[in-house]
Amino acid sequence: MTKQAYPPSITGKGSRYAVGGSVLDHAFGKSDQFTLGVEEEYMLLDGETFDLVQHIDTVLADVSGHELEPRINAELMQSVLEVATPVCHTPSDVEKQLRALRAYVTQVARARGMRVGSAGTHPFSLFERQCITAKDRYRALVDQMQYIARRELIFGLHVHVAVDDPEKAIQVVNGLIVHLAELVALSASSAFWRGEPTGLHSSRHMVFAAFPRSGPPPRFKDYADYAEVVGQLERTGCIADYTHIWWDIRLHPRLGTIEIRICDAVTDLDDVIAITAYCQALVKHYSELFDAGTEIPSYHRILTTENKWLAARYGLDAPVMDLLTGKRNRGTVAASIRRTLKAIGPHARELGTEQQLEGIDEILRRGNAADRQLRTFNANRDVVEVVRDLADLTEAAVA
Repeated sequence: MTKQAYPPSITGKGSRYAVGGSVLDHAFGKSDQFTLGVEEEYMLLDGETFDLVQHIDTVLADVSGHELEPRINAELMQSVLEVATPVCHTPSDVEKQLRALRAYVTQVARARGMRVGSAGTHPFSLFERQCITAKDRYRALVDQMQYIARRELIFGLHVHVAVDDPEKAIQVVNGLIVHLAELVALSASSAFWRGEPTGLHSSRHMVFAAFPRSGPPPRFKDYADYAEVVGQLERTGCIADYTHIWWDIRLHPRLGTIEIRICDAVTDLDDVIAITAYCQALVKHYSELFDAGTEIPSYHRILTTENKWLAARYGLDAPVMDLLTGKRNRGTVAASIRRTLKAIGPHARELGTEQQLEGIDEILRRGNAADRQLRTFNANRDVVEVVRDLADLTEAAVA
């Protein structure tokens, strides 16, 4: 899609855009293009029962003063620990950072009789037994949303990719929406909820769907359109700021990134790195289409949402609509992923990430984390063993 000049109603000075009386600052272009940042949300587990434990304050006290302390944070519930990498140039850099973070939090947790696990939901713990973290943001969230927030016992993987222009970022997000089902299927790791197999590969998506301002993002015409919508929400007091918008993919103007939020927390670190490489190459693919003046196709929200639901239900075998090729039939989401790999392969070569991207083929070969959970459960019908196995695999990165 060709670049357009700003309409007369918008003034741009540096990185500040005034739209309809609201102002939305951004940092697009302030860091190297396609740099990465990754956030993971982990479970804090009892070392014997593998139930969730409410010990985030203990962990934060134990990491105080350590060089990794700034990378370790609390989340909504006291049984959740979040880690965040610094800005990284490559998926290999991300791997190095996450390996160190997983090793350190595992060490801290084990010293207190705890384990650490990464998956989209805890297979049997109950949200009614979780304590809310004592921060104003979380208290306000629960006060506003009540049951919806108290039920949000879920864990995600967020991948940030830097883009050098706000107009480009808008169009790249529009292009990425068609790939939501692929990302759901690759990362799905929440086959259980409240001690029961749900029949879904990603029950996390069903839980989070109750949140306002969630799901696939709208298709915005340009950055002005986006800024006007966000400004209206802020001016009217519906949200404090844009971080209270929880779309599957969203702009993060303050960081100058596109934030891909749709993925379940991923158990195997190798899979995390493969998905990170996939996201980075996809962003580069659509960025270069934009730079070349090529129109980036978009599709009706009903269609992309349907494909996302199918991927959450069936995983890699999901019979999704073939939107990109324009055919009127359905095929597996795994076939869609393979087509995407062909399209982004040249970008991975240019980025030097071919090896990391090969991890996507490995996921397609042996299944996603939800498939592994179901195999473990079907072997002995013991949901505790499912948690033990995912904790072992989460911590295997430190070996």
